[in-house]
Amino acid sequence: MMNRPKLVVVGNGMAGIRTLEELLALAPDRYEIAVFGAEPHPNYNRILLSPVLAGEQDFQDIVLNPYSWYETHGIALRTGTAVTRIDRRRRVVAAADGSETPYDRLLLATGSTPFILPIPGKELDGVISYRDIHDTQLMIEAAQSRRRAVVIGGGLLGLEAANGLKLRGMDVSVVHLGEWLLDRQLDRNAGKMLEASLAARGLSFLLGRSTAEILGDDAGRVRGVRFKDGEEVDAELVVMAVGIRPNAALAESAGLHCRNGIVVNDVLQTFDPRIYAVGECVNHRGTAYGLVAPLFEMAKVAANHLAELGYGSYKGSVLSTKLKVTGIDLFSAGDFAGGADTEDIVLSDPAGGVYKRLVIQDDKLVGACLYGDTVDGAWYFKLLREGRPIGELRDRLMFGESSVGDAGVQGQSRAASMQDSDEVCGCNGVCKGTIVRAIQDQGLFTVDDVKKHTKAASSCGSCTGLVEQILMNTLGSNFQETPKNRAVCGCTDHGHEAVRRAIREHRLLSHAEVYRFMEWRTPNGCATCRPAINYYLISTWPREAVDDPQSRFVNERVHANIQKDGTFSVIPQMKGGVTNASELRRIADAAEKYRVPMIKVTGGQRIDLLGVKKEDLVPMWKDLGMNSGHAYGKSIRTVKTCVGMEFCRFGTQNSTAMGIELETMLANMWSPHKVKLAVSGCPRNCAESGIKDVGVIAVDSGWEIHVGGNGGIKTEVAQFLAKVRTAEEVKEYAGAFLQLYREEAWYLDRTVHYIARVGLDYVKRKVVDDAANRKALHERLLYALEGLRDPWAERVAGKARREYIPLKLVSEEVA
Repeated sequence: MMNRPKLVVVGNGMAGIRTLEELLALAPDRYEIAVFGAEPHPNYNRILLSPVLAGEQDFQDIVLNPYSWYETHGIALRTGTAVTRIDRRRRVVAAADGSETPYDRLLLATGSTPFILPIPGKELDGVISYRDIHDTQLMIEAAQSRRRAVVIGGGLLGLEAANGLKLRGMDVSVVHLGEWLLDRQLDRNAGKMLEASLAARGLSFLLGRSTAEILGDDAGRVRGVRFKDGEEVDAELVVMAVGIRPNAALAESAGLHCRNGIVVNDVLQTFDPRIYAVGECVNHRGTAYGLVAPLFEMAKVAANHLAELGYGSYKGSVLSTKLKVTGIDLFSAGDFAGGADTEDIVLSDPAGGVYKRLVIQDDKLVGACLYGDTVDGAWYFKLLREGRPIGELRDRLMFGESSVGDAGVQGQSRAASMQDSDEVCGCNGVCKGTIVRAIQDQGLFTVDDVKKHTKAASSCGSCTGLVEQILMNTLGSNFQETPKNRAVCGCTDHGHEAVRRAIREHRLLSHAEVYRFMEWRTPNGCATCRPAINYYLISTWPREAVDDPQSRFVNERVHANIQKDGTFSVIPQMKGGVTNASELRRIADAAEKYRVPMIKVTGGQRIDLLGVKKEDLVPMWKDLGMNSGHAYGKSIRTVKTCVGMEFCRFGTQNSTAMGIELETMLANMWSPHKVKLAVSGCPRNCAESGIKDVGVIAVDSGWEIHVGGNGGIKTEVAQFLAKVRTAEEVKEYAGAFLQLYREEAWYLDRTVHYIARVGLDYVKRKVVDDAANRKALHERLLYALEGLRDPWAERVAGKARREYIPLKLVSEEVA
């Protein structure tokens, strides 16, 4: 151990440290490691500089490897220390402070430098680039005292800079040489849609303009920008985001072969076999890469050889770009420009904010450009990379993997169909197998857990939904959509109770009002907090707060329960488990018409039609002509009943009628989690009332009401709440308890968790002992539920049609 070879890494950025992470996983004790970083910080995620600029995150939120990580792995880290010289003969690197450090292997990860336009005025005060956290902090400071900004460059960094400055109160114009934004990543149509969307947010655009000069005042500060056509615009801040150049100066001064970057071979070695190079500073087979995914692919191969395993080889990267520009999802891959020998399949829905263009050549997908809906980007990229013939998929290709299934499996969901080697998070190079193993080995239950342990979904966030699918598939019913302790999510330090109180006391009626008032770190929230906030709004201010469908999970958006193969189950309502010949006949007819593969009687005394395609949901609902059984959401599920006194020899009360009345009263009720009820006609409890959220048990003199039962993973027996005499009292007491739960429980708390937190005595004081409060709670419940329409009826009438009906393909010739 004392004679370990020395590895020196020049560059403390994402590529160099990712190489060390891969190396430590393969050979943790192979080297004595030293890292030099010119910046005075540990390794951080440059992809997330934009949220820091926008005020959505702090610098500490984007640190990938804190100082403790280096200490844990015995790495000598020297931040704020630039390496100025490499002595290849003596095998030492010299730092700016005059010190020398010997190496046996040297890894260069010097990254890139921003390109500054060689125009007059580039040295003026107020002209900055946008590349690192220092640039970001300069922009934040400038926004505090300056009003007018010009961003030169309509690429990703330029648009993110413009958005961040706009959010900090500046008037921003984006100057771009091209005819449309992101012209290297998007075609004209997608670029123009992006421009319109960003213009609606207050950004201005000057396209097709070439900057000739930056104008200054007598004090040497920026005052404007002049274009080659003579036009001028005012500016107090000019941000140049016009591209990057490989930072190869150090390597070149050491005599290494450089040409538009440090030239490396397929194992990432330079001309000197002791020296490796990875990242944006590299020229591999004539290409310098500026995206994260190729950098991580290089890191894996370089680590493999540094570990002396020797079987990795880097052949270059097929590029895809998955971007999230100010909350707008974009994806492009391959040759989406097209040509004379290519053909296009185009879906264009400007009103819906969706545009998709697939470029076909010789029966293969050669390019893809997606705007607004990028969920199938990874699948298109896989088809493109593999060169798979798409003839048999062509008629359904535009509708994504769920419509064709990978490996020919019809309807299989993206997460289920992915191979373990398929990439999930392009920003951090995380594949499905890594996530699944972490879930199983580390006992992960939430998306936040996965972020911490694998880094998947921790950068741009566009893969969060896919990570959530993988969690659901891996954990099944153990999946937790949000942690129920401490803060609501990583977007805020506020807990559930504080958020509920603020919504109630300050009459907050929308997501935007909540995020602004509570100073949310992320202006639009995330997949964890949005469903919780949506529930708190609609439960606190019924008929006033607007229900946001996009803040619900897929089951609640489409009002059907998604299955592991990507199909859905349909469960018509049968109040109290009671049906009739007409309903049964309609169910049978619908099952035959839509080729339902399985019909099953549920534990809640209803009929489940399993395996229904998404596009068949609305017509099936229309044919059934029955109400929703609400078997899919955080809502009233079912009221299970036994036969009761009408037919049973032991029945003491009419439990069936009581169950039907309760289910009628509670129809369409949303709640923090699913709610199940049962009514038993005698103490023999055949309806299993003792393990329901609300269990009603008939006795000779009336009814007993029990609450807080749970028949899930951990069975909880319901606790006795009260004994009442009449059916009306049952509805009042049960309704009051459920409204108390709806108003005070945290999102995703079952009734048992709510009671455990506040105590049964508290519930009894509010519902049993205080008659006036009980009646008020019950009346608020009835007010919230009055007039709510069955979601099936609304969708049959045409609501949210786009959620279910695929748009027609439009074939166009290449323009």
